Amino acid sequence: MGYLLPTEYVEYGLSPETADDLVVTASVLMEAYCRRPSLLVTQYVERIRLTSGSQTARLSYRPLAAAEGADSPLVQVKVRFGKPRRGETADLFREQVAFVFGVPGSWSDLDPASLDINLAAGEVTFPENFLGLNYNEVEVTYTSGLTIIPPAVKVACAQVVKNAQAMPAMNVRSSRIDTMQMEYFAGSLVDVQVQTLLRPYVAERLG
Repeated sequence: MGYLLPTEYVEYGLSPETADDLVVTASVLMEAYCRRPSLLVTQYVERIRLTSGSQTARLSYRPLAAAEGADSPLVQVKVRFGKPRRGETADLFREQVAFVFGVPGSWSDLDPASLDINLAAGEVTFPENFLGLNYNEVEVTYTSGLTIIPPAVKVACAQVVKNAQAMPAMNVRSSRIDTMQMEYFAGSLVDVQVQTLLRPYVAERLG
């Protein structure tokens, strides 16, 4: 889908005759730059190795947002005591206790309500278990994205379209825009201004 409606073209500085497929392709380029399938609310599954001594993980896709009808962006959370990496074993006794009370490496479900969530930073903090042990690997299923497309994203979309229209090498008057042609010029189309507008939505990792 395009991040601009046809009724919004003039409001954001585009001609009312702007081809809809040009806006859609511009939106796809924005998603590619942000390294995510959509800027709208989408579900992601992310496996994270917790830093030794820390129970906080920063999720890659932000802003965190609950899906329609849900109360929390966290859908499912799994944790485990993975095999420690070199230098991570601070307490051999506790490690042995963990191996006794649970199969090493096996995943356990954790109630998402037990986690502390910082929506603005995209961080989740995990509680210690009843043995006072810290998990070292987590798998979080969560939702992230925009419930309402803000003006900044619409401005970015319009700017990508304007950049494309300003390129003599691109035949933007045709009723069908060649997606490969747009991708070839992606570096020029998603300029510094667009990158600044999209910065809050760029994924930190590719996982």
